Amino acid sequence: MSDAVDLTPHLRIARPSRDLGAAERFWHDGLGFQVLYRQAADGTPAHRHHLLMLGRPDASWHLELVQDPLATVEPRPTPEDLLVLYLGTPVPDSLVNRLEEHGGRRVRAHNPYWDSWGVTVQDPDGYRLVLSTRNWSNG
Repeated sequence: MSDAVDLTPHLRIARPSRDLGAAERFWHDGLGFQVLYRQAADGTPAHRHHLLMLGRPDASWHLELVQDPLATVEPRPTPEDLLVLYLGTPVPDSLVNRLEEHGGRRVRAHNPYWDSWGVTVQDPDGYRLVLSTRNWSNG
């Protein structure tokens, strides 16, 4: 197809955050994502938002958390707004404990499938992270 879209570009998952410090503690200190980029708002149109980008430098995706100090956008996650990490191994209790110590809260999944195949933890903004015991190929 000549009009086919190349679906291999870098993927950014952007979400509003009410507290970037709490979010960083959860995603960086709790889960172990690296801070890839940070920007403080300076009032100019190009830098109106506080940004925090997290992930792995070698991955083709990252999580961007945004906070607009002039026009706060309240996060409105639903129980089906999931970020799923396919670990392919049992979820270590130490990881779940660390996420809880850094602002997460273990919750039951809205879809029982995820309770069967992993652990769901809610981040400080209310978004859900699923740590799946499955591999991506059988997810």
